[in-house]
Amino acid sequence: MCGGLTSVHENWTLAELVAAGWNESDLQWERLTEAALSELAEGRTEPARQRFAEALRLARAEFATNDPRLAASLSNQAAAQGTLSGRIEAAAAQAWTACDRWIDGMTAPRTARSSLFHLRMERLHRPAYEERWRVKARELLAEVRNGLGETGQLELIDPQEAVARLARWSQERPVTLSDPRKLMASVILLGFRRKGSAGEIAMETHFEADSLQ
Repeated sequence: MCGGLTSVHENWTLAELVAAGWNESDLQWERLTEAALSELAEGRTEPARQRFAEALRLARAEFATNDPRLAASLSNQAAAQGTLSGRIEAAAAQAWTACDRWIDGMTAPRTARSSLFHLRMERLHRPAYEERWRVKARELLAEVRNGLGETGQLELIDPQEAVARLARWSQERPVTLSDPRKLMASVILLGFRRKGSAGEIAMETHFEADSLQ
């Protein structure tokens, strides 16, 4: 996990991001999963299934077994497979449960502020700052698990919901490479829901900008 603070520009190339300290597999997972949601937003389910499958292969190869992005990919793949998804959905449930250990090991990034007062306060109260940060992360995971605990088969979201999730990711994703960005990607870039469900799995994902990005 990464606790550093590396700001980025949206027009940076992959090579520039990697040179700035980003992990190529982290970026590729985001791009594949975003691409899958973009396909869903256009009503193209088959290309979306292919991108979700690619993201899952990458997550299995590159991420820890308790990484929430692996759990997200397993759930997305379960929805993509429909009636054939039983075994993958069971693996996804186990992966979401394992995320508790990932949360416990999260590294709170050192934030860049203009005020020396805020920097001093963060140093003085670092344990409380980190725990508040983890409490929010656990809340986000709980929302996803509650949605997965509902009855009904997992299915891919419709175009309107895919557009909404992409918009939320664009608005709320941190501009730094950090554990909050990894977690937020895992709870926002979800292409699944329970059949018959009217709402999103992850309802509120916003981290406070001054302390959690």
